[in-house]
Amino acid sequence: MSARRGTFITFEGLDGCGKSTQLERLASKLREQGLEVTVTREPGGTPIGDRIRQLLLDTRTSSLDPMTELALMFASRAQHIQEIILPGLSRGKIVLCDRFTDSSEAYQGGGRKLGSEPVLELHRILCGDLRPDLTILMDSEVAASVARARRRNQARPNHDSDENRFEGENRGFFTRVHTAYLKIAKREPERVSVVDARGTPDQTHKKIFELVSKRLAIANSLSRAGRQV
Repeated sequence: MSARRGTFITFEGLDGCGKSTQLERLASKLREQGLEVTVTREPGGTPIGDRIRQLLLDTRTSSLDPMTELALMFASRAQHIQEIILPGLSRGKIVLCDRFTDSSEAYQGGGRKLGSEPVLELHRILCGDLRPDLTILMDSEVAASVARARRRNQARPNHDSDENRFEGENRGFFTRVHTAYLKIAKREPERVSVVDARGTPDQTHKKIFELVSKRLAIANSLSRAGRQV
């Protein structure tokens, strides 16, 4: 009998909503309970993906065509899946990923006005239609999130790492991204859980941990039932 597949959990939301911090807090909490956790991110997550990330986020590539941007996102993602995500899941680990295909549907599909169809088709072809078991969508105010992301990037001590290209977009762009995220959540409520991220970090962490604990309990009960069959 093969080992139980791990659990794939993604974090989504606008830049500056606090998702990266919350992902790390969740990883620490799960490890305290003796669970094996892989933490990764997109774009990036692999040496090849990190090189693509530099192209995608650097302000010097501001003239990047939206379709080229989308193609690069999926090039990084395809490598990421094969090198990090699938191996982690095959070993029964909990894989926590900061962004996945929902980000492409929101940022390129919504923000860049490419629509959902090319994003979902590329996901089917290049990613084998891999779906997260749970997606935590951290919902926040557009203006507040963008302002926080810009302050964060300006405060980075390593000025050689320029990841400001998206933060330079206008309010309309981020409003479209936010709207696209909410449409995804409405379309797939069984997968996407919207978490209000407007409270304190501790309040948000509590909500997220409760969601994940419930999902892991369901997964474990299904696994036990499968072994008994």
